[in-house]
Amino acid sequence: MPFIVSSFRTLLLLAVLGLAGPWPAVAQEAVAPAGPVIEIGEAVTADTEIRSRIEAIFSQIEGLGGIRVDVSSGVVTLGGQVEEAALARKAEDLVSRVAGVVAIENALTEQTAVSERLRPVIGRFERRLQQSLDYLPLVLFAGFAWLLIGFAGWILASRRQPWTWLTPNAFIADLLRQSVWLAFVVLGAVVALDILGATAVLGTIIGAVGIIGLAIGFAVKDTVENYIASILLSVRQPFQPRDIIALEGVQGYVIRLTSRATILMDADGNHIRIPNATVFKANITNYTRNPERRFTFQLGIDADSMLHQALEVCHRALAGLGFVLPQPEPAAWIEEVGDSNVLIGVAGWINQTETDFVKARSEAIRTVKTALEEAGFALPEPIYRLRLDAGAALPDIKPEAGRAPAPRAGARPATGSAGTARSAAGTAAVTDTAVDTAVLRKIDNERRQAPEADLLSESGADELGARPEA
Repeated sequence: MPFIVSSFRTLLLLAVLGLAGPWPAVAQEAVAPAGPVIEIGEAVTADTEIRSRIEAIFSQIEGLGGIRVDVSSGVVTLGGQVEEAALARKAEDLVSRVAGVVAIENALTEQTAVSERLRPVIGRFERRLQQSLDYLPLVLFAGFAWLLIGFAGWILASRRQPWTWLTPNAFIADLLRQSVWLAFVVLGAVVALDILGATAVLGTIIGAVGIIGLAIGFAVKDTVENYIASILLSVRQPFQPRDIIALEGVQGYVIRLTSRATILMDADGNHIRIPNATVFKANITNYTRNPERRFTFQLGIDADSMLHQALEVCHRALAGLGFVLPQPEPAAWIEEVGDSNVLIGVAGWINQTETDFVKARSEAIRTVKTALEEAGFALPEPIYRLRLDAGAALPDIKPEAGRAPAPRAGARPATGSAGTARSAAGTAAVTDTAVDTAVLRKIDNERRQAPEADLLSESGADELGARPEA
């Protein structure tokens, strides 16, 4: 029995010690201060000292001199009116930084009188106006430095040298001038901001300009594409003024290349403007770069004709034309056998600087056709075979009085004196095949009116080098 009582006492003592162990830590966590420790004893600052210190601070700050300050046991009570809510917050912030202040009771109210509310606004306006007047000489000097540097850049950019020496292309030279002048303007702006002590603003300005430039770039994408294409076309020079080119289903003479479009004039004198971005990406056929150009056409003869003799007649007829070049030789070949005739292909070369292509082809067709007819070759129209079923007889159609019956298709031409005279007259009368200068005169007149707007060169060289001589 004594052993049991002794054991019970031991367990009870251990339980009490176990329950009592954590309490000091819990009590310590509960009373940990959340802010500055409130002083006691001799370390306590007197209320009069706190009040005197706060009033002295408020007296040195505009707008806080009329605040009433009461201090009791370290608790500061602020009373009165202030002109703006920002002054009330500023007063409370200053009081919180004074040693010995335990708590702050902010009883400040905003001033409602119009005259009192406008007083700080007028005061700020007067101060800013005075600062602007004080800065005016410095601003004028910075502006003068900017203008001086920009003017120096303009003087340098307006000179012909060294830009024409750096690049013979007038458009690229003008682009270099503009770039140099823009660089001087930016340099002047940096110097002006450095004089004003506002170089930190430069980064903000550059960032804003970059964003604005990106937005503008998306908005005028087509215009920028045309401008870049203009630069590349002016460097490559795929054609020259007065050249005959064909692109995008359009054919005409080149008038000029501008910073946005290529201007052509067709054979009818109409102006055609094609965006340079389209010109740069299109397949361009230049008919003028090589002065020698070949024309071709087809003629049909009777299927029963002697074909080798017909080819010889065509060749001899082309060779007899003065505007057809002997080298390369004119040619004639059998193109294909049709249903009722044989198609002969004919080709000849001309010098475009002396002979008009359209006129030469027309005259060659006339001459070869006449030569074939004189040689007895028929040029029949398509023949159709008709089958008539049994039925009523067709009436006889008699020719009208004074009118000869129509010749049978494929019949040979008359060999009498009248027919021979007509054939000889048709062979001898050669029409004019000289170059048509009407459109070229119009082009030259327009180029004289605005010579500085053209980005093309008439030096005789293009992206393939010097042009072959006629």
